[in-house]
Amino acid sequence: MKALILMIVVLLSTEAMAAQMINGMVREVFDGDTLLMVTRQEGQLKVRLYGIDAPETRKPDRAGQPYGDQAKRVLKYKLLGREVQLEVRERDQYNRVVAVVRQGRRDINAEMVAEGMAWAYRRYLEGPYASEYIQLEERARRRHQGLWRQPNPQSPWEYRMQGKPGKRRR
Repeated sequence: MKALILMIVVLLSTEAMAAQMINGMVREVFDGDTLLMVTRQEGQLKVRLYGIDAPETRKPDRAGQPYGDQAKRVLKYKLLGREVQLEVRERDQYNRVVAVVRQGRRDINAEMVAEGMAWAYRRYLEGPYASEYIQLEERARRRHQGLWRQPNPQSPWEYRMQGKPGKRRR
């Protein structure tokens, strides 16, 4: 009986967290899937777009991936200085809010995938977003949009694994 009650509490708290909506303004775009938002309730929030993974941008110690800087510019054009609403899914290991970013009725995460600026991040996708984002990625691939203009683009998760000690690609 205690296990059943505990399971119900966990499910309800997970559902409550997933249903949390936060409004704010985008102050900075770090790359094609991460931004800084300012809210009245929370102050500054670093936000990771849920269910997508954009090509890596240039860093001081790494060159970045093709389309990484372009994905950042596209997200910046869409959101910088604009009011958005977050549909919070979770907090990640870096304490970023992981969310679906909406501007009005627009799902910005979906737009980034549909325009070939990001992959559908299958490893973390769940529920209705999984099928939607995967279909959008497949359509962008067929149409050779954005990063899919490349014959065989390397995924960001594979790119990040390169050069890490103890991590080898198979």
